[in-house]
Amino acid sequence: MSLFPEDAAKTAPAYRVLARKYRPADFSALIGQEAMVQTLANAIRTGRLAQAWLLTGVRGVGKTSTARIIARCLNCTGPDGSGGPTVAPCGVCDACVQIASGQHIDVIEMDAASNTGVDDVREIIEAVRYASVSARYKVYIIDEVHMLSKSAFNALLKTLEEPPPHVKFVLATTEIDKVPATILSRCQRFDLRRVPVARLEAHFAEVVRAEGVEAEPEALHLIARAAEGSVRDGLSILDQAIAMAGGRVEAEQVRALLGLAGRGRVTRLLAAILDADARAALAEVDQAHEAGVEPLALLRSLLELVHLLTRAKTSGGLDAALAEADRAVLAPLIDRLAFPALHRLWQLLLKGHQEVAIAPDPAEAAAMAVLRAVHAAGLPGPEALVELLAGGASAGSAPSAGGPAAAAASDMPGPPVPSGEAGPPGLPAPPGPPAPRDFRALVRLFAERGESLLARQLNDKVACTDFAQGAGARSVRLRLLGELPPGFARAVAERLERWTGAPWDVRLDGEGPAGASLFDEERERAAAARDAALADPVVRLFLDSFPEGEFIGVRPDSAEEAA
Repeated sequence: MSLFPEDAAKTAPAYRVLARKYRPADFSALIGQEAMVQTLANAIRTGRLAQAWLLTGVRGVGKTSTARIIARCLNCTGPDGSGGPTVAPCGVCDACVQIASGQHIDVIEMDAASNTGVDDVREIIEAVRYASVSARYKVYIIDEVHMLSKSAFNALLKTLEEPPPHVKFVLATTEIDKVPATILSRCQRFDLRRVPVARLEAHFAEVVRAEGVEAEPEALHLIARAAEGSVRDGLSILDQAIAMAGGRVEAEQVRALLGLAGRGRVTRLLAAILDADARAALAEVDQAHEAGVEPLALLRSLLELVHLLTRAKTSGGLDAALAEADRAVLAPLIDRLAFPALHRLWQLLLKGHQEVAIAPDPAEAAAMAVLRAVHAAGLPGPEALVELLAGGASAGSAPSAGGPAAAAASDMPGPPVPSGEAGPPGLPAPPGPPAPRDFRALVRLFAERGESLLARQLNDKVACTDFAQGAGARSVRLRLLGELPPGFARAVAERLERWTGAPWDVRLDGEGPAGASLFDEERERAAAARDAALADPVVRLFLDSFPEGEFIGVRPDSAEEAA
């Protein structure tokens, strides 16, 4: 054992970052690019090799790694030195070892970002005339090829189109739109896709196991999301998280590392916005700032939550892949927001995100963006405003512009107040609408309340077989005519009870009296009206008198419209 620490440092192997340590050495280790791997493997196996390949994709998806794998596949000689081009390089022959270490004399890598001129390309043009020294193919890898100047591209054209048989080109770029069409037409192009979050999570789990480190699944999920489809970026974040954790990578540590807000914090902030509670919303923003959450990350998390709720409302339920804790927190929010409210909230937060990005003080801009959303939550929506302007509400019952009562009048409601229960101190409980008289009025109520998806499903996918609306019973029996999401009847009943203040019994049956949907009834009514109009002698006379005229439809008179 050496007495001098510096001697031990000299003999200890240098640490290799994870992004380099786990760089794929063959196609089997390249994740998320199955289509490209299959095409290249078939081309190498059948000997149908292009003279140039162009690899494009975002940073860190494997463009340069793929280029080196191609070089190894073309030049591998096998363990015994007698092999030919193969889709599975041996990794032990001289060509494989030297290419992997970047030391092979016949595999030339050029960074176009620092070698942009025509003189740099001329050196390549001069060198391709000479045979390779020891490899089967001389391979030129030009990274970030879009950085070449126009004259450099023009100088490369002829050589790229008809290189000597022993020369292959592999070009890589992150900005394919900046590569001239004349270059694109001379290359076989492969678009490397972003690696899905699930694939990244699985890959990072294998890496931490190989490194002998424990990691929470949620921590790996956060890293995979932050990587945005880039394997290299994700491994760099994981490397930093392992160094920070000291043995076990936890979700809270990763959030602190990335400046992210926890789901619970973002959910509480959104609830405060919906309640039009400016004080609670500002408190959440301040606490997030003190915890080290970046203002942009906070707005981005709010946008992500609104998008998640919108998708859940469209599909009829939350994504099954979500953690159970997240589902329990988010499920109650789905019913609180109608589609118009979600769209308006998205636009407000998106504008706030843009302002935070350019503001001199991002924290102040984030607070102002949240306050704007709070203020919007306390205002009536366009539908309520139209009703007020049309005289639908008296001055005494008009909603206040700053609290949950106003939110209840709009389609961005505060928390529902049960029947007979008082609202917040000093504010009346939100008034419920009159109960619908028939099924058609019930569908109209859903449309007016901003529940456009449920209104369309009630109008198109079911037939009403029984409707009872009285002092003692409120029930609706529906016959299923089309596909509906699970929990449809329960969702209809919950909204009716919330709006009218009384329970409803809504049942959906596959059997019962035959009937037609309102959509079908309207279509049949329109067809009958059209047939009756075409049979009218006056209409026939007009059509015969004007052969080029077109019968558009039947418009009811004012008496019919009133009925």
